Amino acid sequence: MTQVFEFKSNGKFTVTVDEYNVKIKSKGMLNYMNKGSRGEKSIPIKSITAIQFKDPGLTAGYIQFAYSGSSESKGGVFDAVKDENSVLFAKKELKQARELVDLIESKRHASSTPAQPTAVSAADEILKMKELLDAGILTQDEFDAKKKQLLGI
Repeated sequence: MTQVFEFKSNGKFTVTVDEYNVKIKSKGMLNYMNKGSRGEKSIPIKSITAIQFKDPGLTAGYIQFAYSGSSESKGGVFDAVKDENSVLFAKKELKQARELVDLIESKRHASSTPAQPTAVSAADEILKMKELLDAGILTQDEFDAKKKQLLGI
């Protein structure tokens, strides 16, 4: 499912989040003067290593995405204005900014959760052993021994 977030107060930013990517598109004269014409920036969610979030106060708030190979600016909002990996927002957009960060964080953590191995029941294991017995791969004694082991007898 694709979600779109629009921030219009401090420059104009459209952030699109799908299952695999975060796409940042800056528009408007202010962004052109600060960042130049860079088009749309696409960052794979699995490559995001950190998200820096600054609440708006006297200056704008911002969300900055860090990933392997990116250069993370550490100069606060004044550097974030020029950083192509940052999105600026105003106080009235704070709730939407938090929703964006929460969505991306949930996708980052969901993709990093290892799949749990599927448990195989003793009955399923015995059925497999029976097929091996019928195919002549196991002897009756081997089948009986494995069956007792699986049943805990």
